[in-house]
Amino acid sequence: MKIDATDRKILGELQRDASQSLDEIARAVGSSKTPVWNRIRKLREAGVIGAQTVVLDAEALGFEACFFVLIRTSEHEAEWQRRFLAALQARPEVQEAHRLAGDIDYILKVRVRNARAYDAFYQALISEVKVHNVTALLSMEEIKATTALPL
Repeated sequence: MKIDATDRKILGELQRDASQSLDEIARAVGSSKTPVWNRIRKLREAGVIGAQTVVLDAEALGFEACFFVLIRTSEHEAEWQRRFLAALQARPEVQEAHRLAGDIDYILKVRVRNARAYDAFYQALISEVKVHNVTALLSMEEIKATTALPL
């Protein structure tokens, strides 16, 4: 799908606040409601727009600790990777997981209530899959967080 300047404006508005009405989005992008709705529908059908969710305040809900977990493994077989990925998928504390190039194999973003909760997460993870080395880094302050793409 070819995305033009108007599509990018619509996507920018949706990233900023997806709860806006079609009228508000149309006004912001200099169009009318029906063409905006048609573009949004096409962007959804093409898979450019995925699930719409709300952003919750983790600290307000008691999830005060954010750890970045660096994992090195000496295991690279398909079965180990399958078990590792299944373990990550089963853990709601894992907000993000990335496989990396370089010295570290994986990095996880783990959100928990406190250090004790992180330890429980860690103990459960290593009981399910063998890892060579785990380094946990506690985030002292979140300086910037966004899901918005630089359109």
